[in-house]
Amino acid sequence: MKTIVEKANILIEALPYIRKFYGKTFVIKYGGAVMVEEKLKDAFAKNIALLNFIGIKPVIVHGGGPKINSIMEQMGKKPKFIHGHRVTDKETIDIVEMVLGGLINKQIVSLINNHGGRAIGLSGKDGNLIKARKKIIKKISAETGTPEIIDLGLVGEIEKVNPGILTSVEKDGFIPVIAPISTGKKNETLNINADYVAGMIAASLKAEKLILLTDVAGIKDKKKKLISTLDNKKISSLISNNTIAGGMLPKVHACQNALKGGVKKTHIIDGRIPNALLLEIFTEKGIGTEIVK
Repeated sequence: MKTIVEKANILIEALPYIRKFYGKTFVIKYGGAVMVEEKLKDAFAKNIALLNFIGIKPVIVHGGGPKINSIMEQMGKKPKFIHGHRVTDKETIDIVEMVLGGLINKQIVSLINNHGGRAIGLSGKDGNLIKARKKIIKKISAETGTPEIIDLGLVGEIEKVNPGILTSVEKDGFIPVIAPISTGKKNETLNINADYVAGMIAASLKAEKLILLTDVAGIKDKKKKLISTLDNKKISSLISNNTIAGGMLPKVHACQNALKGGVKKTHIIDGRIPNALLLEIFTEKGIGTEIVK
């Protein structure tokens, strides 16, 4: 009886949030261990189906770096990175598109549909969802002290998001699952960082929330204590003192872009925790770091 009562209390705690978020759009970046471990993958699909059933409109943007690396190595091609960016030549972009737009995207769609959802796979190419240009990064030459351009190959950055296709499929009750690839001005396929894609799509939809699933608990301070809430002012100081660095930077920048575009709240949470989405959305304390204006 005690267990049954506890379950009822959980539902009661969730009720205000269910009412508050009914009809709202949540953009969810799906990446890390939750994409690899079978139990976590299945739990994620159930969470998405549940959100949809109670009237929340989930939009999923997924990564897939580890799977791309694995396929490349099987094909005898060694992955190469510069400043955290995948160097992407013509052969590599073909693998990226095959893995992201085909294998991974359709696996996610199938999992959600298996739990009663109505997911549909898309990429940035579909319906001109994402307009992109080739990404150029610069660094200061150690020898000359002058800026030099680093060519990453077929890596893109977003110029514009056209959310029309997303609003159309959402209106018909479908759950969009988006692979972060698009085309450039010369009709070339470009690989885009999935965190940035999620942030810009959230902004274009004026989503209620952007939630990024990661392999860490959230953002931690210098004492390794989880920071539950951050605003832009505090973020700037944490970046300047190198507390926020490395792979967390694009996630934080994605959250800032989303907030600037009108998203109400953004969250960075640990996807390794089963049912992480539900714990963050429907409980008072949550489990990760929320970033607000």
